[in-house]
Amino acid sequence: MLRLGLTTRPLFSSLFSLTFSTPKHLPPRLLSIKSSSSRTMSAQTIEHIVLFKVKPETDPTKVNAMVDNLNGLISLDNVLHLTAGPLHRIRSPLSNFTHMLHSRYSSKEDLSAYSANPIHVSVVKESVVPICEDVMSVDWVVDEDTPLAPPPPGSAIRVTFLKLKEKVGDEAKKEILGVIKGIKDSFEGISEISVGENFSPGRAKGFSIASLAVFPGLPEMEAVDAKEELVNSHKEKLKDYLDGVIVVDYVLPSPPSSSL
Repeated sequence: MLRLGLTTRPLFSSLFSLTFSTPKHLPPRLLSIKSSSSRTMSAQTIEHIVLFKVKPETDPTKVNAMVDNLNGLISLDNVLHLTAGPLHRIRSPLSNFTHMLHSRYSSKEDLSAYSANPIHVSVVKESVVPICEDVMSVDWVVDEDTPLAPPPPGSAIRVTFLKLKEKVGDEAKKEILGVIKGIKDSFEGISEISVGENFSPGRAKGFSIASLAVFPGLPEMEAVDAKEELVNSHKEKLKDYLDGVIVVDYVLPSPPSSSL
């Protein structure tokens, strides 16, 4: 499995995708959108985030092929939701990732099956590896009483990876997770927050806690960012525990318009 990292200076923002022929009955980008509206999330959700750094001067057609082929992976069994594309914004000064993939699964076993699927392996080998110079991934379990809703097209997503200082214990980790979960209650305009501890350290580059905040769109995300005093109060609660942060923003593509 491709598990997608760079260490950044402590900076806690407001919160916080090989040549492969995808199924021909739907365009690759539409496949990911179709998944968001038609598949149901389970109560226990596995979040899988991959960040990619495309090599400078890469032919744009190869970049587009990578994105389309990654989005085509939505057709694989066990995938509840998948979207991939260019990042909207990078909020960590030392982070230079260019693209992101976000997918969800019902269990760790389903994620492993996706990872080992020959189609996934082919996409990684033929489309990702030749044009990417850095890849980072983080996976976590979300235990919620109600299923997570698939982020609809047009949603804005903020992903945050936290690298903790040495000797940060379990009680401190619980406090960090609690602070992040509580952000949804502090800021209007957040549809959902998913947070947890990474269980796949191999490609996480030392980042052990991750969160994903979903907004209806960019205006709602920017409205949260504008509340600087409240944002800073949340930063203060966490800064003493942190040795690095990566924060990126991503917008799910809207469905293509139908021609009359």
